[in-house]
Amino acid sequence: MNSPELNELWEKTLGEIEIEVSKANFLTLFKNTSLLSLEKNIASVAAPSTMIIDLLKKRFHDLIQKTLEKHAGEKMDLIFVPKTMPSKKEDTGPLFIEQEEKRKITIGHLPRVRQEYTFQNMAVSSSNQLAYISAQTVSQKIGTIYNPLFIYGPVGVGKTHLMQAIANHVYQKDPAKKIIYTTSEEFTNEVVEAIRTNNTAQMKQRFRSVYLLLIDDVQFIAGKDRVQEELFHTFNILIDNSAQVVLSSDRPPQEIKKLEKRLSSRFAGGLTVDIETPDFELKTAILLIKAKKYDIDLSVEIAKIIAEKVQDVRSLEGTLLRILTEAKTLGTEITEDLAKKTLSGRGEEKKEHIHPEDIIKNVCVFYNIKSTQIKGPKRDASLAKARQVAMYLLKKELNLSLVEIGNILGGRDHTTIMYGVEKIENNLSTKTQIYSEIMGITKNLRE
Repeated sequence: MNSPELNELWEKTLGEIEIEVSKANFLTLFKNTSLLSLEKNIASVAAPSTMIIDLLKKRFHDLIQKTLEKHAGEKMDLIFVPKTMPSKKEDTGPLFIEQEEKRKITIGHLPRVRQEYTFQNMAVSSSNQLAYISAQTVSQKIGTIYNPLFIYGPVGVGKTHLMQAIANHVYQKDPAKKIIYTTSEEFTNEVVEAIRTNNTAQMKQRFRSVYLLLIDDVQFIAGKDRVQEELFHTFNILIDNSAQVVLSSDRPPQEIKKLEKRLSSRFAGGLTVDIETPDFELKTAILLIKAKKYDIDLSVEIAKIIAEKVQDVRSLEGTLLRILTEAKTLGTEITEDLAKKTLSGRGEEKKEHIHPEDIIKNVCVFYNIKSTQIKGPKRDASLAKARQVAMYLLKKELNLSLVEIGNILGGRDHTTIMYGVEKIENNLSTKTQIYSEIMGITKNLRE
């Protein structure tokens, strides 16, 4: 079969597949594929990368085979091969991903963006591969494809990591580009403050002149009419100027209640991808990455034991630190027996009896402050630190939601809690003092 015939057969096959799969899957996985050959009942399908090949084989092998057989009129087997890398960068298709550069990212370069949130540092499996590939593609082709990119999924699956990985990648290539990463709550606060001070022009200029705008937890602008109006006009200007917009939410645009239809339509106008709850393999990989971050010698077998027992991905780090604390207390290495004992024995049993007020009490005793102070409005440096430690422990020890922690600590907003937890997490890997303090409080909590 010659090339024109192969192309025609593949176009018919893709035309039918496009009806069967979601828009996101088709654009990201199928659009840049081709049929290389069809000989001796073996069809060779080319795709842009090994990661895309892996997804096609796992998710759509039977659909591709059945559809191709239908249009070819004969039974056949499939093999997938990577496409040859184009010789010129401008010839690359929309899904071609450049190799990640190995240069170190400058420390403290972008406000609210964590330097360790890169593509290289993210564990990838079938539950987040599609979102990962889409984010990488966007980082390579800002404003020219998948605009906006809308990432959705439950709490703790890596949406923020992917968004900040895009920001880090773009900054690494060109630090002069204007990049803003913000949460919907922070965006709302800026709009409200601009209206209060009669300074909307400056606020508009700040957001409408960016090269890359990333807004996390965009579902929280629902019902806020003035904020939605401002975002709508900002969105339109950025898209018209070929700037890139990346948004995240806990649900797809059409399921966000009290979101204006014109915004919902804009959000869904690019590429919408979801991240599923991490599977066993991904949780294991995440644990190994976290262990490396804390310089913990953790074997794959122990990581598997933890991943099997812990369901919530945000509890993985807390569980790992709890096992480390147990090992340090006993003066031993982390072993499989110790991990099992901590998970199913004393550690888990004790956890069931820990009350949020127990954590508040232990934090207050350790820092010599009152519970009314830690729940109060004052923002002294010492109080802020103790408050953030309490946020971290309430999240890691009891796995409470951000909203629940906010209510416990005096009715604080969930974004404040998120910032506090992330700050302590970041400091744990770089500052030995805060690590020792956390370990001391945790030890007292279990006695």
